[in-house]
Amino acid sequence: MSLPDVYSSEPIPASVRPEIERLLQTADLFRYTAKEDAPVALLEREFADMLGSKYALAVSSCSAALFLSLKSLGLPRDAKVLIPGFTFAAVPSSVVHADMQPVLCEVGDNYRIDLADFEAKLAGVDAVIISHMRGHTSDMDAIMALCLAADIPVIEDAAHSLGTTWNGQNIGTIGKIGCFSFQSYKLLNAGEGGIMVTDDADVIARAVIMSGAYEHNWKKHKSRDGDNSAALEEAFARWQNKLPLYNLRLGNMSAALVRPQIAEVPRRVRDGRANHDYVAARLNQSPWMQVPEKLPPEERAPDSIQFNLEGMDDAQIAQFQKAAQERGISVQVFGASQDNARAFWNWQFIKDLPELPQTRAMLMRACDVRLPARLKRDELDVIADILIAAVNDVMAPAELAPSA
Repeated sequence: MSLPDVYSSEPIPASVRPEIERLLQTADLFRYTAKEDAPVALLEREFADMLGSKYALAVSSCSAALFLSLKSLGLPRDAKVLIPGFTFAAVPSSVVHADMQPVLCEVGDNYRIDLADFEAKLAGVDAVIISHMRGHTSDMDAIMALCLAADIPVIEDAAHSLGTTWNGQNIGTIGKIGCFSFQSYKLLNAGEGGIMVTDDADVIARAVIMSGAYEHNWKKHKSRDGDNSAALEEAFARWQNKLPLYNLRLGNMSAALVRPQIAEVPRRVRDGRANHDYVAARLNQSPWMQVPEKLPPEERAPDSIQFNLEGMDDAQIAQFQKAAQERGISVQVFGASQDNARAFWNWQFIKDLPELPQTRAMLMRACDVRLPARLKRDELDVIADILIAAVNDVMAPAELAPSA
């Protein structure tokens, strides 16, 4: 069988074509041109409905959503924001861009926040961003209990976690604000884009204005029931002309691409989970590869698979990567890939960048392989066969040699 394509996205549903044609003919691409029901406004309403949130704001990227989330909390300049040491560089970048200081905490072998280090560093911080990195959910019960007791707001970076639940609650709705991505490798694909959700009228009003709702364009932003609630109107009026405009809006064309995909989310979540669990079971049969178990309250929506290499030194890890690549599968080892944006030591824009020995050790043997929901069972077997053969090339060559 030919090698599976793990990088191409699913086709955009054909049902989008009439709306795309309408936008092409009218050139109605700016979200505030229409008096109401622009594609971006409809996307916000539908996304909020899907998650059960009161408010949603679609913006130019998940990074923009994180930035606006921090600014909407009204934190002072140089506020300290606690983030995990395993995340994408865009997360600490959003903190720096908001004129705040990232504080990094350790992450364990299961890719989740080390709660002891998190609790030790919580004192003195002003906000927390929880990155559900690659869709792995940290213990949100413990995290929320600690943050609520300390009156510290929690922002969820759920770029990789649309469709994941924790104790039956949608990830992104547990903290004060949840941020999601529409980048092409995410569950909903607009090429670029993002969205934030919250139940806090003051937070969304500030974010809407700062996103670029100049003059009175905020009137085109509705609550989930389709009407501006009194609380929302009061919040908008309170912040009119008092906040800078960062102009991070999403355009109508991007929203039109995303909207028909919302109906595909349950199927993509189901198939992505099944694909991940099938490949995980196969990889876990090897003594040299280990896929961490999910936490009991977590139901994941993965579109990739991560596994740790066990009992291998740096040279053997490099040989494994090469052996897999020669067979046609690219394996990213987070810490061993040059200039990897997920390796905290490459975030050299952070002043006084700390050392995180536990996180570093994990990143030096944690592997990442794309595993889109659209893959079929025979394609999954090709991927698993290649990974197992590659690790056997390095760790068990004698077992593969033909008998005399």
